[in-house]
Amino acid sequence: MPKMKTHRGAAKRFRKTGTGKIIRMKSGARHQLEGKSPKQKARLGRSAVMSSGDVKRIKSLLVYMK
Repeated sequence: MPKMKTHRGAAKRFRKTGTGKIIRMKSGARHQLEGKSPKQKARLGRSAVMSSGDVKRIKSLLVYMK
């Protein structure tokens, strides 16, 4: 049986915390920033914890994430 491969696109987008949670960056911070308030733009720069429904799908893409 060959080794399973890590999905490289997912590996660049998600990280694991020390407690095992998966974190992601928020979307919407790349362009059209003129229409967004400074408060909203500051919030978009922070990372967020993945919702529990998506964690199973992401873990299947990142098979060797420790």
